[in-house]
Amino acid sequence: MKKICLTVVGIYLLFFHGFAQDPEKDSTYRPRNLKLDEINLVSSYYNQTADKSAVMGGRTDSKGIGDVTDLANGLDIKFVGWDSKQRKNSLTAGLGIDYHTAASQAFVDSNGRARNNGTRIYPTLDWTIENEKKGTEFGLGLYYSAEHNYYHSIGLNTSYSKKNHHNGEFSFKLTGYFDNIKMIRPSEFIPVDSVKNIPTSDSVVYITTASGRTEALSYSNGQLISKGKKPNIPSAARNTYTASIGFSQIINSRLQGSIALDLVYQTGYLGLPFHRVYLNNGKDTLENLPSQRFKLPVGLRLNYFLGDNIILRAYYRFYADSWGLISHTASLEVPVKITPFISLSPFYRYYIQSAANYFAAYKVHTEQDQYLTSNYALAAFSSHFFGLGFRIAPPKGILMKNLSMVEIRYGHYTQSVDLVSDIISLNLKFK
Repeated sequence: MKKICLTVVGIYLLFFHGFAQDPEKDSTYRPRNLKLDEINLVSSYYNQTADKSAVMGGRTDSKGIGDVTDLANGLDIKFVGWDSKQRKNSLTAGLGIDYHTAASQAFVDSNGRARNNGTRIYPTLDWTIENEKKGTEFGLGLYYSAEHNYYHSIGLNTSYSKKNHHNGEFSFKLTGYFDNIKMIRPSEFIPVDSVKNIPTSDSVVYITTASGRTEALSYSNGQLISKGKKPNIPSAARNTYTASIGFSQIINSRLQGSIALDLVYQTGYLGLPFHRVYLNNGKDTLENLPSQRFKLPVGLRLNYFLGDNIILRAYYRFYADSWGLISHTASLEVPVKITPFISLSPFYRYYIQSAANYFAAYKVHTEQDQYLTSNYALAAFSSHFFGLGFRIAPPKGILMKNLSMVEIRYGHYTQSVDLVSDIISLNLKFK
């Protein structure tokens, strides 16, 4: 992991030498080609302890089975230029790398032998065109994410915004995510050594092991004579479509507000094939969820400037979906300027949700249930998240001219279903 962190920092320093003149400061030359304008580096460390895991069907007899650690590094590089119509063009390329460990992953194999760590890579590309005279902005985005060769996702979006003459702005965005999920099942559902599944004639049987590898087992007269690898793991599709509508308004010199509405539709395989469910008769089976889901989140944000040094940032969100889950989120962040260039930002967020219609705890589901899950992300719970942010952004830079901002944030999270986590993040901005 040290190599990953040093590589990201090295890329930053390499681009650091390529900075050109700030196009915002020189408005006499248009059009101009894209020039490197900004670099953002974000690193975070996340640590979670939990006693319930969806892989183990919500069992609580294995303390720490839901423990997770995650080290994430993200790099964003922004280029800015103007075209012949004096429109501002921005191109942002990003690359994220996450390395995580999770004890529960090992129990995809019932003997605890499967992989318990992995890496996720997610590059992004965003392009926007802003017409300052008309107050409009148009954007396109492309995203990709891959994890272990088990999960692949491609994302596309297009957006449009328009400012009015009354200090308001309307925005609209369409997003689509197209996921491919490898169908890796718990080991007890894979017929590897079961005598009743061994063929009596010469043949080849393909099985998926707990580590996600597909093996070709060659049999002759009922005897296993060889093993071979075949990179062909069955997969299932999951598609998510989102239409986002937003409106923001400067109400007066101290108060700003915005409202956002999302319409989300998901279709395809919406569970995970290695999530167990233990029935009330002691048997275990696999999670099964409907192939469609509608989501409706509505958010309201208010920013109030309490004097010159304090801002109150309040947020509320209501969420409901077709699976019967309803939630409420309320948060408050209070940035306080210690000096003109240094600020502290304490924050607190409260969240509460009802259980989805298809959730039941360990050994509660029956064989008659059509849809069933013991994933506690769909259970009824409440949570608290609080912490503090520190930000410094002097006009002449920090230690070096182009390092324009450093921000450090720490947050502590507790959930009423025996989950506790901590996260610390570092954000460096180069201009």
